[in-house]
Amino acid sequence: MDRISGLSDELLARILTFVPTKVAVSTSILSKRWEFLWTWVPKLEFVDNKYESYLAIKDFINKNLPLLKAPVIESFLLKCCSSFFQPEDITQWVATTVSRRIVELDIDCVYCWSGDPCLLLPSSLFTCESLVTLKLNGEMILLDVPRTISLPSLKTLHLGCVTYSKEDTFRLLLSYCPVLEDLVIRRSGHDNAKAIVVISPSLQRLTLPLDGGTSSSDEFVIVTPSLKYFNVEVYNGRYSYLVAHMPKVEEADITVDEYLEMVFESITSVKRLSLCVLFDFEERYMYHDGIFFSQLEHLKLGISFDYWSKLLFRLLRDAPKLRVLKLYVYSGGRFKKYEPISWNNDPSAVPTCVLESLATFEFADYRGMQEERDFVSFIIKNACHLKSSTITPCTRMETCSSTDSSDD
Repeated sequence: MDRISGLSDELLARILTFVPTKVAVSTSILSKRWEFLWTWVPKLEFVDNKYESYLAIKDFINKNLPLLKAPVIESFLLKCCSSFFQPEDITQWVATTVSRRIVELDIDCVYCWSGDPCLLLPSSLFTCESLVTLKLNGEMILLDVPRTISLPSLKTLHLGCVTYSKEDTFRLLLSYCPVLEDLVIRRSGHDNAKAIVVISPSLQRLTLPLDGGTSSSDEFVIVTPSLKYFNVEVYNGRYSYLVAHMPKVEEADITVDEYLEMVFESITSVKRLSLCVLFDFEERYMYHDGIFFSQLEHLKLGISFDYWSKLLFRLLRDAPKLRVLKLYVYSGGRFKKYEPISWNNDPSAVPTCVLESLATFEFADYRGMQEERDFVSFIIKNACHLKSSTITPCTRMETCSSTDSSDD
């Protein structure tokens, strides 16, 4: 008897969860024992690879989905790359998984959709007590939340470019997710949501890109007192904001244009900060006194603006425990203005972290411009506890040359 044949049916079914669903189904021809073994697999994955006809995929799902014997469907992934998928079929498949106590549902309609949103999810989805993870992606998905909602187990919610049936649909949905921990919102330019209201006492991770998909009249309200990770991209627009303080944030990835101070005020407890500023920095954009990063230990800064060293020096001054500093030149950065600042020759102005805690310094895409040389010299001269320093020169010769010439 071979080693695989000696395994229990339960263990073999668990092994089949690690292969694509079609491969699992194909094992039914191996022997009589394997004929229906795949029907106990609790994880289903259907990916349209563009080489199969829609009718073939539809027939495969319709034929095999009802045969499942697993008492709970742990996950159902459907990735549609073809525009031939019919919304009513997807709705029916989702309804079937809900009836089987679905735990993780991932519907990804990645193809370009030019018509009106038409994929309505079954109302039973919004009262599914077993649902822990819900991921929806695609402009064809019309999110229409019924009056009766109850998602008591939902911890992860990812909404990518879906269309909301009403302006308050998103707010209503979120208000019935009492244990939500991870929220990702990616918007399209026609999603019908003018206000994104994120009020969640349980939320721990929030990813919120605010890019060209939003309009200047949009409003954002963020009240997340338990948040630990914050990822926000704020650019290409002017918005109305209410962002409450996040006292438990430990890590943040921030890309901003003119909203630096607004974001900084909410994340003063951060320990790891990745920051990229996408505007020509001026003194009027500097955050105000009183914002202090007493727990910040790891700072990664994307350089893409004039006078970047002024902002960086301010951050060093306000982060007395900083141990790791990483700089990189953000793609497309152009630097034309530089005014040497007094700290370069004033020992009494050296930030506490440089003298007492900075241990690692990295500078990627170093171009050797005067502002860069001055800052590197300052760090090497004053960082008393520096254990590691890495300076990697820029290898994009065309970009480097054009930037150097602008500095002349």
